[in-house]
Amino acid sequence: MTVPAVAAASFCGTALVFHIVSIIIAARRCRPRPEAQSKRATVPAALPPVSIVRPVCGLDNFLEETLRTSFELDYPRYELIFCVASTRDPAITVVQQLIAAHPQSHARLLVGDDRVSQNPKLNNCVKGWRAAKHDWIIMADSNVLMPRDYILRLLAAWKPDTGLVCSPPIGCWPVGFWAGLECAFLNTYQVRAQYVADALGLGFAQGKTMLWRRADLEGAGGIGALGAEIAEDAASTKIVRAAGLRVRLTAPPFEQPLGRRRMMEVWRRQTRWARLRRSSFPLYFVPEIVGGALFPLIAAGYVACAADVSVISTVATLALVWYGAEIALAKAAQWPLPLLYALQALLRDMLLPVLWFDAWIGTDFVWRGHQMSIAADAPAP
Repeated sequence: MTVPAVAAASFCGTALVFHIVSIIIAARRCRPRPEAQSKRATVPAALPPVSIVRPVCGLDNFLEETLRTSFELDYPRYELIFCVASTRDPAITVVQQLIAAHPQSHARLLVGDDRVSQNPKLNNCVKGWRAAKHDWIIMADSNVLMPRDYILRLLAAWKPDTGLVCSPPIGCWPVGFWAGLECAFLNTYQVRAQYVADALGLGFAQGKTMLWRRADLEGAGGIGALGAEIAEDAASTKIVRAAGLRVRLTAPPFEQPLGRRRMMEVWRRQTRWARLRRSSFPLYFVPEIVGGALFPLIAAGYVACAADVSVISTVATLALVWYGAEIALAKAAQWPLPLLYALQALLRDMLLPVLWFDAWIGTDFVWRGHQMSIAADAPAP
């Protein structure tokens, strides 16, 4: 074969090996575990009291279901602090009804907006952080489902060199084709990348769930320090690494129910995340251009043509192995597996280069009605 064909074959083989290894890593970390196993895990002998800060904004799909899980945790001492920015937010009624239905809980609702950055979620969390009574504080998005061993699982991931414990979201309860596409992005692609980075000691914070030890963040300037980046999880990663500590991930991760999604909802969410990754970690973002199966499949077709063998058979075989491994991961982790998963995963991989180029060109996006920008000179509201 020619030199270009050898190079294409080497690239294709390397990509496939990395893909399979990443599948194995994710499968080991993400397979379900009995809740009793969390209790046997290495957690502090005397369980510390914990504060949970949950920012709420608007009526998400399954909002009542996700918030209700906050009250059902198997943990002896924890408080719940729900944060809402506006008195007109319709989510207030849902939170108040849940608090009233659980009078034995240590739960309260705080309303107000402390503007320390252009990040509205961070601004919403400030009052909750400051009101928290305990030294261990969890910030968790309102659309996260909390299993009964939620706090135990987070504490079990904490090691002496840890500065933060997080969990990437697993898409669950999808309805329709586009929600299935979002599962293909979240579960078998982005979560897999997160656990590979964690295995290499390069864990990145994920804002869906973050367990802090208060002293660590206060020593870096307090919660306002998370406004140094437009995304609070990117700022969290940099703060923890600057302290010589590691971001660690829970195993397995926690679920986020999706419900029905529209095509543009999925697209806008993925472009927002891609632009944020490019802005905060450009060197890590560069290799994402070859992150999916598209370029390995093209390379396989080129090699088959150069070797004078069937292009269709070669590309189809690689696609079968590639996406078959992803399906095996989803089954092992008991994640949703739509009937059209192979088509959704292929569409995801075709969109990845488009998202990559868009991330280098675009700077603005809308998050829950708030116009935001990743431009360096973007003013705080």
